[in-house]
Amino acid sequence: MKKIQVTATAYNSLAYQTNSNPNITAFGDSLKPGLRYIAVSRDLIDSGLVHNTEVKIQGFDSLFIVKDKMNRRWRNRIDIYMDNDIKKAKKWGKKKIYIEYCIPLKDSIPQSNVLP
Repeated sequence: MKKIQVTATAYNSLAYQTNSNPNITAFGDSLKPGLRYIAVSRDLIDSGLVHNTEVKIQGFDSLFIVKDKMNRRWRNRIDIYMDNDIKKAKKWGKKKIYIEYCIPLKDSIPQSNVLP
């Protein structure tokens, strides 16, 4: 498990907050209202917070899934998907919080030692 502090904001499935197709993520997934998704800054992707990683967010009981990535200008940041509920997203605002996630283990056996 890896625990880090990030800046957390919220976003909605609206064209003015995303792009002309607000229900499709940068990874090509379809956003489904009611599910717990997040977008992550690209530096966090490089740190192991990759597509479909489950994330525990401080202040929430359920896990979230990485389904989107943010514009390259953002660093050390997550964006919590809040359907079309603009009031809920504005109420969340911008916070510094802790998140936890597992980094997948890499295969430590050299390929030359693998039997056919």
